[in-house]
Amino acid sequence: MTRTASARLGLALDRTSPVPLYHQLARQLEAAIEGGALGPGSLLGNEIELAGRLGLSRPTVRQALRSLVDKGLLVRRRGVGTQVVHSRVGRPMELTGLYDDLPAAGESSATRVLGNEVGPAPAGAAAALGIAEGAPVHHVRRLRLAHGEPVAHLCTFVPADLLALGTDDLEETGLYRMMRSAGITLHSARQSVGARAATAEEAGLLGEPEGAALLTMRRTAYDDTGRAVEYGTHVYRASRHSFELQLLVRS
Repeated sequence: MTRTASARLGLALDRTSPVPLYHQLARQLEAAIEGGALGPGSLLGNEIELAGRLGLSRPTVRQALRSLVDKGLLVRRRGVGTQVVHSRVGRPMELTGLYDDLPAAGESSATRVLGNEVGPAPAGAAAALGIAEGAPVHHVRRLRLAHGEPVAHLCTFVPADLLALGTDDLEETGLYRMMRSAGITLHSARQSVGARAATAEEAGLLGEPEGAALLTMRRTAYDDTGRAVEYGTHVYRASRHSFELQLLVRS
């Protein structure tokens, strides 16, 4: 960040507080990023500059910046410096797709179709969709991007007789919008969320190191007649994605 931008943030540390100085600095920078004062792509000054302005040691500044790099809010680029990356996408646990959720979170989105073919349903997809193993299904693999960066790899199975799924249409609009346009009324879904390490292939697709943490989701969506219309196995970059739930207390 330039000296002017840094001053505009109004960073102020309380040396009498029991909270470590590196944690205070990290918390204020994180608030500036999440609040939009430090937008995506903003460059932070080097450690010497920031330490000098705030009267801190370089190890203190380095520890603060490292904690935000570990959270996925900052990235260190050779020849560029420490830079703000795009904020994490928070998704409500509702029957929606990333095509709608990304713009709602203030993220520009795009879809890249990696594969789109009709073939025999594998056992897991057939069981989830309530069809015979080997019955024809659309098998679609998509890479979802936010601000040009990959955030999710989506693997979806849809009964072949349900609707046509053109590659151009899948890249221009969301699957659920296509279903609604075809007269399919989505009603409910069953899904499970988990986590695991990225395989080499997934790491390459998502721009993460092999073994990086990924969020996983399995979802079966149903229409208003109770028919299963979609089965998906998706992975999301944990550094760029979170799922949000609202919990109600039973009286």
